[in-house]
Amino acid sequence: MSVSDKESSAIHNPLHDKYDTDHEVGDNNVEIMGMDLHNPVFFASAFFVCLLVILTLLFPEKSSNYYGAAKDWSIGNFDWLFMISSNIFVLFCLFLLVSPYGKVRIGGKEADPDFSLLSWFAMLFAAGMGIGLMFFGVAEPVGYFTSENATPFNVPARTEEAQALAMGGTMFHWGLHPWAIYAVVGLSLAFFTYNCNLPLTIRSTFYPIFGERVWGTTGNIIDTVAVLATIFGLATSLGYGASQAAGGLHFLYDEIPNNITTQLAIIFGVTVVALFSVVRGLDGGVKVLSNINMSLAAILMIFVLVAGSTVMLLNGIGSTLMSYAENVLPLSNWIGREDEGYYKGWTIFYWAWWISWSPFVGMFIARVSKGRTVRQFLAAVLIIPTLLTAVWMTIFGRSGINQVKNEVGALADGVKDSSLALFQMLENLPLTTITSTIAIILVLVFFITSSDSGSLVIDSITAGGKVDAPVTQRVFWAVMEGVIAAVLLFGGGANALGALQSAAVTVGLPFSVVLLLMCVSLFLGLRSAYNLNYKGKVLK
Repeated sequence: MSVSDKESSAIHNPLHDKYDTDHEVGDNNVEIMGMDLHNPVFFASAFFVCLLVILTLLFPEKSSNYYGAAKDWSIGNFDWLFMISSNIFVLFCLFLLVSPYGKVRIGGKEADPDFSLLSWFAMLFAAGMGIGLMFFGVAEPVGYFTSENATPFNVPARTEEAQALAMGGTMFHWGLHPWAIYAVVGLSLAFFTYNCNLPLTIRSTFYPIFGERVWGTTGNIIDTVAVLATIFGLATSLGYGASQAAGGLHFLYDEIPNNITTQLAIIFGVTVVALFSVVRGLDGGVKVLSNINMSLAAILMIFVLVAGSTVMLLNGIGSTLMSYAENVLPLSNWIGREDEGYYKGWTIFYWAWWISWSPFVGMFIARVSKGRTVRQFLAAVLIIPTLLTAVWMTIFGRSGINQVKNEVGALADGVKDSSLALFQMLENLPLTTITSTIAIILVLVFFITSSDSGSLVIDSITAGGKVDAPVTQRVFWAVMEGVIAAVLLFGGGANALGALQSAAVTVGLPFSVVLLLMCVSLFLGLRSAYNLNYKGKVLK
């Protein structure tokens, strides 16, 4: 049984003394229409959200060009920073995993986990990148193999070398590096919230570096940028997800058109279900949906494995991991790269995208990870997802590549539409209608869990770190995500969504520096906690 909040507060934790602050959660909050809002983070975030959406709608072409230029500038000129920082995050997490600091327990030595191991992992995976695996599981490996997406190191397309690097290169984008980014943010937030009694906001992770200044302008800016990156990332993903689901429905049922009406209907449906889940909270909402997601994903993956070339796919898992291990260091290098189509067009874009998403995913991971040790946390957030991703990418990616090599179906000509690649692969397996319907349901439910968990995260930040703010605030942000996606799709289509995505990716540049500082702050905090709990003293 978990220690109750009352019992926990009665246990003196000397670590609280080290990070003692006069700031109280909700100090700067104001109550308006039954909502408990942080001033100025909520109002600044709402203002900039409205402003950017209005400008994007009024000037879609100019906005697309401007945001696109900003994204290209950040990726083109700071590719070295993205690559170096991402490598540092991986090394830092691996260091913590094997170091004595891995013994430190989130929430204190007596803390118990709030969720079962299976439910905990399901929520981590669903929030982290479940939807991305559905979208890119077939499209990315096939795209690299056939060269539509450029090939790593410019190897010749449709060769055995291209196949190996297609899988190794895909794993590079979905393995240790993105999960290390999420782990840094998630572990920092969890530690400083549950071990140091600081509010659950991004600014709290910098208290060891900036001290009381984190409650002022510096912290307000950090939290506001985190909110903008989160809501724009979620809104653009919801819009693209609606396009993929509509494309899948039209692919299966000709009578259902892939048009704006269908896409808006999907966004409306996703938002309604997300609202229901938000109202039910973590236990009754996100946890239940995440468990359903993982079950359906496992069923679909096992079906593709059994219905496809089973032996080839099983052998391919080892080959994928081997290619990943052999190429992770060369692919992590940024000096003298000539494969710019892959390196800057994909790798650096991914790093910027993962970093811009890290406030959302990291804070949600922190919310559900109390009671786990640092070592358990990093194993569940870093190692296990990488291994499961290798299995998923191999089964779906190698199935697609195999169809290309055997000139079977639409994929024989390469990936023409990434949103349809999964359905085109499933078309050449038995029970196409059933499996494709399951895939569409998975896409939608993954987006519902993302919207739901994103609403919890944004609500916590804009409530000054409160985790028990009124439900109406979570409802407000869930509705806002759907409204932004719908308005942009209706008013500007894919160009407007692309513009907003470019803006979100551009946020990854300053946030890469923020995450590097977060590593320093987390190290200082864990060192103090370890020496306090295992050596009886706190280092100054």
